[in-house]
Amino acid sequence: MQTVGRLLLFSLVSAAAVAVAHEGHNSGGLATGKVDLKSAGPLAFGPDGVLFVGDSLDASVVAINTGDKGAKKSSPAEIKGINEKIAALLGTSADEILINDAVVSPNSGRVYLSVSRGRGPDAVPVILRADSAGKIEELKLDNVAHAKAALPNVPAAGAKDSRGRDLRVDAITDIEFIDGHVIIAGLSNEEFSSKLRSVAYPFAKVESGTSVEIYHGNHGRYETNSPVRTFVGYNIEGKPHILAAYTCTPLVKFQLSDLTPGKKVVGTTIAELGNMNRPLDMIVYKKGSTDHILMNNSARGVMKMSTQGIEKYEAITARVAQTAGLPYETLGELKGVQQLDRWDDANAMLLVKNDSGSMDIRALALP
Repeated sequence: MQTVGRLLLFSLVSAAAVAVAHEGHNSGGLATGKVDLKSAGPLAFGPDGVLFVGDSLDASVVAINTGDKGAKKSSPAEIKGINEKIAALLGTSADEILINDAVVSPNSGRVYLSVSRGRGPDAVPVILRADSAGKIEELKLDNVAHAKAALPNVPAAGAKDSRGRDLRVDAITDIEFIDGHVIIAGLSNEEFSSKLRSVAYPFAKVESGTSVEIYHGNHGRYETNSPVRTFVGYNIEGKPHILAAYTCTPLVKFQLSDLTPGKKVVGTTIAELGNMNRPLDMIVYKKGSTDHILMNNSARGVMKMSTQGIEKYEAITARVAQTAGLPYETLGELKGVQQLDRWDDANAMLLVKNDSGSMDIRALALP
């Protein structure tokens, strides 16, 4: 998801050898042919209407030409029961639909969704898009301009952690397009498994990635095996940083100049936002003269944080019982937010799950 802060980022940590699909090139290194997704997870838009799709099961990121280049931007849309509409379109029931991510095209304003039809290993990945009139259509992948970057050193298929959780699904936990690079958070199969990777676009072979370590205040220890769940880019004192959120819920900053290929970097934990919680999405936006972070969570609602004075917060390096560091405000009126993205400078897009299980696309005036 693109934000003002993310556009300030450039030249992040690199991934090791990247395999590129070639079938006769179009502009931007794309080739026309069939896209074979094994899964469809995190999404991010790049230049000229190119959509990047994270495919953890295939250990790859696919760049797809959506045709949104130069399209007229629509106004924010509100679509009630979007999961039910998707189920009807795909010929199944709403309980067989899983929406993995939702992002807004900066060109057209249409909402793009990565969806699983069915559950478990036999689920079928689908990319859909919805316009301001509520029309939903499948992005056909049988003959489309695309390119694929295969990521090295990901957890093996079927690999489990000590609690029996599937590690492969976390090979890609979030992606962004920043200054000509696709930035990828996730896990590797290395000893220090938490990784930030950068793949130059058009896709090409690049250097090895950077392992990232953090101090987790709620756990009272340093950790190298927990992946970044969501991140944004932000300039702090004129220097590009990543603000990364982890499960349970440390907020950590990494200065980009410290992230060098083949190294291990220790981030600065500037906030503990509460345990028993997973951050789901975050954006940066400006309200008046002040920049803010908006982050939705699995258990702690939607948090709003001012970035004012963010450079002054010292690293958390001792156990924290509940919360500490950068303060936040919980927007109690926002319930069930699963995904969010910026629609424009004044509005955000929310994917909201209702108590009934029905899901809506809603517009939110940025608070």
